[in-house]
Amino acid sequence: MRNWIKALVLACLPMTANAQDSRLKSLDTTDAGRAWMAVGRLDIGGAGFCTGTLISPTLVLTAAHCLFDKVTGQRVELAQVEFLAAWRLGRASAYRAARRAVIHPDYQYGEEASAARIGSDIALIELWQPIRNTTVIPFETGNRPAKGEEVGVVSYAKDRAEAPSLQEVCSVMTRKSDVLVMSCDVEFGSSGAPVFSFDGDRPRIVSVVAAKAELNGQRVAVGTAVEESLTVLQAELSAGRGFIASTNSNGSGNNVGARFIKP
Repeated sequence: MRNWIKALVLACLPMTANAQDSRLKSLDTTDAGRAWMAVGRLDIGGAGFCTGTLISPTLVLTAAHCLFDKVTGQRVELAQVEFLAAWRLGRASAYRAARRAVIHPDYQYGEEASAARIGSDIALIELWQPIRNTTVIPFETGNRPAKGEEVGVVSYAKDRAEAPSLQEVCSVMTRKSDVLVMSCDVEFGSSGAPVFSFDGDRPRIVSVVAAKAELNGQRVAVGTAVEESLTVLQAELSAGRGFIASTNSNGSGNNVGARFIKP
């Protein structure tokens, strides 16, 4: 994750009081991480990473800006992108290379931070081979949560690159169109992380982390709603749009959008 969204971008949004947020819990053991095996680290050219989540045996949901080089503004070469399902302490339950990717057609990398840009900061990555490990069960998606609703997030980050962490309780502070502002604890590397609703038998993904921000001295997470955007992305994929990995990568891979930088 590379952007701090300026407070003035969000200043016009009405805020609501937070519920008591839970602390981060490391998922660095098999037992702790068992329910979250479909969340993985998305490695990009060995230079940085984002977080991604399996939503079908062949599809990974993440943030669109993870697929762009922050220096050139061009898309990264997909041959450099690998999904590491349930990456934990040097091992993954499955390793899969990216074959194709589609980003939301309204997303424009490099534009100033705005509700429109954040609301379309979402992408799907199609893998070369499906993941059919019985312990890695893809998550379903759900409707965007209402203001005040409790959610949770599972993410990797620069200070927890070797195992994800779970924050089981944070809250939606406000929402406007497809943008959610949440009290969740995210850091660089959390881009693309799934935000879950726990209203049901199994958690459902309702948002994808697009940025972290600071508002009135408080750190917040800014997310893209999944509900309508996923339908658009799946239509793009079905139509054969998007970009495909080359067999020979000559991309730099050194300045991807997910690379760690200091705020």
